[in-house]
Amino acid sequence: MSDFDYDLFVIGGGSGGVRAARVAAGEAGAKVALAEEDRYGGTCVIRGCVPKKLMVFASEYAGVVEEAAAYGWDLTQGAFNWRAFQTRLNAELDRLEEIYRKLLKGSGVETYDARATVSGPHEVTLSTGETKTAKHILVATGGRPVRPDIPNAELGIVSDDIFHLDQLPKSLLIVGGGYIACEFAGIMNGLGVEVTQFYRGAQVLRGFDTEARDLVADSMRERGIDLQVDTNIAQMDRAADGAAVHVTSTTGDARDYDVVLFATGRDPNTDGMGLEPLGVVLGRRGQIEVDAYSQTAVPSIYAIGDVTDRVNLTPVAIREGMAFVETVFKGNPTQVDHDLIPSAIFTQPEMGTVGLSEEDARAQEPIEVYSTSFRPMQTSFAGRPDKVLMKLVVSQKTRKVLGCHIVAPGAGEMIQLAGIAVKMGATKEDFVRTVAVHPTMSEEMVTMRTPVRTA
Repeated sequence: MSDFDYDLFVIGGGSGGVRAARVAAGEAGAKVALAEEDRYGGTCVIRGCVPKKLMVFASEYAGVVEEAAAYGWDLTQGAFNWRAFQTRLNAELDRLEEIYRKLLKGSGVETYDARATVSGPHEVTLSTGETKTAKHILVATGGRPVRPDIPNAELGIVSDDIFHLDQLPKSLLIVGGGYIACEFAGIMNGLGVEVTQFYRGAQVLRGFDTEARDLVADSMRERGIDLQVDTNIAQMDRAADGAAVHVTSTTGDARDYDVVLFATGRDPNTDGMGLEPLGVVLGRRGQIEVDAYSQTAVPSIYAIGDVTDRVNLTPVAIREGMAFVETVFKGNPTQVDHDLIPSAIFTQPEMGTVGLSEEDARAQEPIEVYSTSFRPMQTSFAGRPDKVLMKLVVSQKTRKVLGCHIVAPGAGEMIQLAGIAVKMGATKEDFVRTVAVHPTMSEEMVTMRTPVRTA
């Protein structure tokens, strides 16, 4: 008989933690428990990817009537009903959460709707006062949005809050230049909100390919977003009407906004977890330091997902959870390959990317760049100025495609497939040998013959 209550205790009911728990129990036959203090599904399902993508879908209907008219349709533009959408959204999130609960139950995982902290190398204490022991503890508590350290920051909201607004604001200031900030700028603009965005740097979407970033920023401005770079909040106070927020920018402009949204970063959820006193090493931002097998400095404690701040994407957390089970419960030491992971940013238009940016590749080795930007058929016919980008970054020596970057409607769908080729080590000549699918935007990926520049 085991000396512990459980073989595995998982803290966190997000995608990574749930996958690890149910596979360990269902496939490896382990006795597993999981504690979640909020809602099952975590950031992605409840307050991230899923509701955000549904809001993207909702916002994109705004231009349908105008574009349809160019194609001969006589449609009438109606008003967006935020409350109706919100009700449907909440029902969908409830449905998804229930699926997560059923998956755990069906796998034999015992669940606790409580906050759990680590009180020993093999011990977890619940907010209910109970203490449980486990041979292995897996921390999968994810991350949380943070407010900047400025006076009156509590007057603003964060991304978790935007799904719960009683009504859409007439004006919104978004502070930040990362993918969350840019995605919500497009969403709220599409829903009819007057959107201003401040970013303290020279260009939004830092870390991504510069040419792609520039096209996204230009498109945002063309769609009516007041995107201001090299700009930040100098001061914010409650406005004279007692409801709005009065903001003075570092450029000296001052105005009232109905809502200020801070999209200025996320921190790992490790506060008050009791990890450091046990010897678990935390990084500067509170992230749990782990080895290639997701093991901490305390051998019985592991961590996966955003709480480790490696690659903060839901599919990566799921992969890490699966690798943890293979390593610990199936006797098959497994590392997750964090290289060449495709990703999509649901700006409008979308950006899809895999591999190195032109800038990073150039710093690594001599390269060729194949790039084309054009007006796609669908919107060009309707007289819209939208432009798309198709780009390949190629090694001069090996001819391998080091990076692929797409800015276009449906870029997320395209980059998933392009990611397979890049991951397999496809060369530029492999792309060229592939017959184009015509007429599509993506055919440009295999018809670009001459590099636009070398470096």
